[in-house]
Amino acid sequence: GLRLPLASLTFIKERHQPEVIDPFAHEGQLRLPDLPHSVVDYHLRADQAQARQHGIEGQFAEENITDSDVHIGTALCCELRNGHIHLFLPPLSHTDQYLELLTHIEATAAALNLAVVLEGYDPPVDHRLRKLSVTPDPGVIEVNIHPSSTWQEMVKNTETLYEQARQVRLAAEKFNLDGRHTGTGGGNHVTLGGPSPADSPLLRRPQVLASLIRYWQNHPALSYLFSGQFIGPTSQSPRVDEARDDTLYELEIALQQIPEGDEVQPWLIDRILRNLLVDMTGNTHRAEFCIDKLYAPGSVTGRLGILEFRGFEMPPHAQMSLVQQLLLRTLVTCFWQRPYQQPLIRWGSRLRDQWMLPHFIEEDIRQVAGDLNLWGYAFDAAWFAPFLEFRFPRHGRVQIGDLELELRFAIEPWHVLGEEMSSQGTARYVDSAVEKLQVKTRGLLAERHRVLCNGRMVPLQPTGRAGEMVAGVRFKAWDPPSALHPVIGNQAPLRLDIVDTWSQLSLGGCTYHVAHPGGRNYATLPVNSYEAEARRRARFWAQGHQGGRIEVVEEQGHPLHPHTLDLRYQTHAKG
Repeated sequence: GLRLPLASLTFIKERHQPEVIDPFAHEGQLRLPDLPHSVVDYHLRADQAQARQHGIEGQFAEENITDSDVHIGTALCCELRNGHIHLFLPPLSHTDQYLELLTHIEATAAALNLAVVLEGYDPPVDHRLRKLSVTPDPGVIEVNIHPSSTWQEMVKNTETLYEQARQVRLAAEKFNLDGRHTGTGGGNHVTLGGPSPADSPLLRRPQVLASLIRYWQNHPALSYLFSGQFIGPTSQSPRVDEARDDTLYELEIALQQIPEGDEVQPWLIDRILRNLLVDMTGNTHRAEFCIDKLYAPGSVTGRLGILEFRGFEMPPHAQMSLVQQLLLRTLVTCFWQRPYQQPLIRWGSRLRDQWMLPHFIEEDIRQVAGDLNLWGYAFDAAWFAPFLEFRFPRHGRVQIGDLELELRFAIEPWHVLGEEMSSQGTARYVDSAVEKLQVKTRGLLAERHRVLCNGRMVPLQPTGRAGEMVAGVRFKAWDPPSALHPVIGNQAPLRLDIVDTWSQLSLGGCTYHVAHPGGRNYATLPVNSYEAEARRRARFWAQGHQGGRIEVVEEQGHPLHPHTLDLRYQTHAKG
């Protein structure tokens, strides 16, 4: 019954059709109906309702409206299931009607001493109602908490949510089979609006939204530091410039059309940006900045003045979630006072080559904290340290004299593959076989030392700090039945050597395994963080590298990915 085309039912006269309430219409204070004090009082109210019904019938008689001319559009459905009475509530257009219906249901249940279960349609969209919903999703439970008007209220709501979840043995984190600490996979989407749709800061001053779009595009760390494992152009929240180079040019034109000031038509922002803030298929909901509920003239629920940030994954701790929300509140406050007018940057292949390494993400988020301090907000860059350790865990580190080599997890986008026929129908697999690591060294001399991975030279690039260099290694970690480049086999484990080119000797190195090096195939998830840590540590060895005399072959790296060694890509030797 939730998808019946009730709006298509015909009525005899236009004024008998259900009224659609504009969320921008001014409404007074919401008043709850009075509950009956006794069964007798309720019977009296039932008589009044019956008299009102006779009055409506009399009105129909005066207008020559017969029963055959009147179509009942909604009804309250009752059903007895498993010893409980279930009431399926109809769709109603006015909030006071919905509250009146609930009042009668509550009074009837109290008079008959019965427990009922309410089902059906939600109350009409009304900013005067506070709503908290709990919805089961695959693998997670989605909780939508009510909006907060102050920072103190937001802190209380967030900490209460995490504490209540902990008491019922729910968590905002999980551990993979290999021991990696990750989020739940569900989103920590943040919605931004006002106390009413007309008071939304994004509609009152559209330059705030334009500034957020520009600032996010200029700082890739805001897209990748707080996201989940599944990123890229086919993810749930792709960046506006991922896999669509021409979009930036069109977006620049669109941002130029957004007027300045407060007197702006509310529908203008939707018309300008609707076809640009989308994913590759044109889905407006699967975007980093979702404006489905900002001001879409085609539907009532689309005119709520709400912007949804979909690039946030559920962090494991309440304080980490509050840092995300504080960052958004601070940026909105900054851009309300002074719009951000910097031009968009053509990152191109640098998004995948450079901005998915933890070193550059850390440097970029420090710049964000520096901007906030420059604009007058004491935002400490150390608040992002837990996100960096959680998002980019360290696999291991080796110290060889004055030389140091460190391996960290790096981001690699997962692409959706082509359609394939299966027993259940058409399927599209996600290629999760490719992984990426960051290799960071300290104390190496660029003229003398090289780092080899499985015999191939890692293209280390200086970071700007003396003696520090960084690069990424992309490789095929698994060999699933459906993946890109099926003829390329598993390239793990990774054996890294620090080589002295003057003596052509390996000074030391390490080995990284994608699974348990002893061949153990885990069938159950880790029971706690200690077992997860043990599984992670077992995959990094401070030995097992090639060692001995090594002849270094200088390679000509890929021009579009100067920071990355892709073991799948065969390059040509220099000279």
